[in-house]
Amino acid sequence: MHTILISFAAAVAAPPPAPAPPADGEEIVVTGELEEEPPSYTLSKPIRRTPALSEVAGLPMVTDYLRLYPGVSVATAGPRGSQTQVRLRGAEANHTLLVVDGIRFNDPAAGNEARFELLGIDFADRISLLLGPRSALWGSEAIGGVVIANTPDPYGDGESFGGRGEYGSLDSARGSAWVSGNAGDLKLVATGAWIRSDGIDSFAGGGDRDGFENRSGSVKLVFTPVDRYVRVPPLEIGIVGHWIEGMSEYDGFDPVTFRRADTLDETRNRIGAVRGWAKARTKGWTLMIDGSLLASANRNRLAGAPLNRTFGRRFTASANLAKKLGGHLFTAAAEHQSEQFRARDEVYFGATRQDRSRDLTALVGAWEAKWSDRLTTELAVRHDRFSAFGEATTLRAGATLEPVRRVQLLAGYGEGIAQPTFYDLYGFFPGSFAGNPVLKPERSEGWNAGIRLGGDRRSFSLGYFQARLRDEIVDVFDLATFRSTTANASGTSRRRGVEAQIEVRPRVRWAKRLFATYTYLDAEEQQVAGAVVLREIRRPRHSAGFGGQGELGPVSWGATLAYVGVRGDTDFESFPARAVRLDDYWLGSLQLGWRFAKGLEAFARAENALDADYRDVFGYRTQGRTVHAGVRFSFSP
Repeated sequence: MHTILISFAAAVAAPPPAPAPPADGEEIVVTGELEEEPPSYTLSKPIRRTPALSEVAGLPMVTDYLRLYPGVSVATAGPRGSQTQVRLRGAEANHTLLVVDGIRFNDPAAGNEARFELLGIDFADRISLLLGPRSALWGSEAIGGVVIANTPDPYGDGESFGGRGEYGSLDSARGSAWVSGNAGDLKLVATGAWIRSDGIDSFAGGGDRDGFENRSGSVKLVFTPVDRYVRVPPLEIGIVGHWIEGMSEYDGFDPVTFRRADTLDETRNRIGAVRGWAKARTKGWTLMIDGSLLASANRNRLAGAPLNRTFGRRFTASANLAKKLGGHLFTAAAEHQSEQFRARDEVYFGATRQDRSRDLTALVGAWEAKWSDRLTTELAVRHDRFSAFGEATTLRAGATLEPVRRVQLLAGYGEGIAQPTFYDLYGFFPGSFAGNPVLKPERSEGWNAGIRLGGDRRSFSLGYFQARLRDEIVDVFDLATFRSTTANASGTSRRRGVEAQIEVRPRVRWAKRLFATYTYLDAEEQQVAGAVVLREIRRPRHSAGFGGQGELGPVSWGATLAYVGVRGDTDFESFPARAVRLDDYWLGSLQLGWRFAKGLEAFARAENALDADYRDVFGYRTQGRTVHAGVRFSFSP
């Protein structure tokens, strides 16, 4: 695992599925090396070169770290394992695109949302966060931004293996292992992770605990028929496969009173994905051909009895061609995507069953220009043609200027789209919730400007952003027919804010890295033009994150502290639904480790160390202070 930094990268992102930092954008590298991630035409860095905050702080989920950073709002509907939504820069939850090893991971069978409740940090090696509308390079759902997760790359210097095991409060257990090695020109890395807990009673009615369990595995093979010390091999062929499954118990609604109750609801989720690619480089040209398949399954039960099931499938094929001419990089790409959706039920006698499919074809062009050591610009345009609705064209442009050494000025403009979900288009329950097949994609446009000061030892970043969301898809209730449907809102939702971050790397081992972040967010919703403007729910106006890590002799430490300010929510048990206030809270963690042999360490850690009593979603409890202990190891024969 690696270090934490927030950087404003100066390299253009090639079209997916070859993710890389954009020229103008704010890239937050949650786990990465000190240097910025390389452009798409270079190799990833060796795995696990230095200790990371994810190792020395010990928190188990990717969202535990995302909530520390500017522009991120995290909301979990109950204890760990429950539905978790990530909103970037005030956008909606289904406006966050999750990409894992180049595979679009948003679930087509769950309203196009990313299943962050299934994404453990032991599954990922590097997490990058790209903020702002980015559909020109990443396509649909990239309105708030893109979360990029990568499992370890098999480019180490030989065989290595390691793992982690722990046990703690609430009968919680966690284990993970990884191994990497080379066999001639073939390189392999495999990971596996498991976590479970008895949980808490999320309804607080004195009933049973609501626990969860999560298992994941990943295998990556890369063939590079060149000397391993060549930084940019002329040929690379790879395949990666992922398997994630989770079970979560929760308290649902009483079928008679339609109010929340201490029920025996349970959901089981599964995502499997595979991707293969081939990349060739010669004389400044780079050609990449790529294909991926994702399949998801979601099953809901009540007291063991089946309620409903949804299934999703997404196939993506793409090709991109890049040419480097001096300081200019030109890229052209084509992508085809096909999605399938199935819904089945047991309680409505099949009334909600449906089988749907759709596809899209996209063309992308990008130009990155390094005019001098001080000025870099980026321009990208994408055109999507959808089979189920209209077409969309998106643009992204940006520039980075370094007027003096260690001072960077940044500015960018971007557009984003989010296609309607299958339920938006085709409905859910006949006679009650009808779809709207003439919906348009939601559209966003935004701009940002900022400054970054400093170098490797200390840095400060400050930025301002604005965004507007048009054609937002909302639910509409008709009192005459007593039916609900969907429609594109005629008003405009606006988001604006300020993001700041400071990081210090002292020249002492006991405090290797210290950082602090702050976000001011003003997110407003206007569903109908001229109507009253409302604040968006579950987005705090003020939030902050703090963290640090270090070591003193055999002792290592890692700590995080997140502040989430006051925000609004909705009480859906009331009729009509009423607005409610969620109080602010501080969420802290601490881990202490003791290295008693090379590559072998024991540790103890505390989650929610301040024992905060908080809510991310109205009516759902979260766990208090918990303590855990275990060991971790890594060896290179």
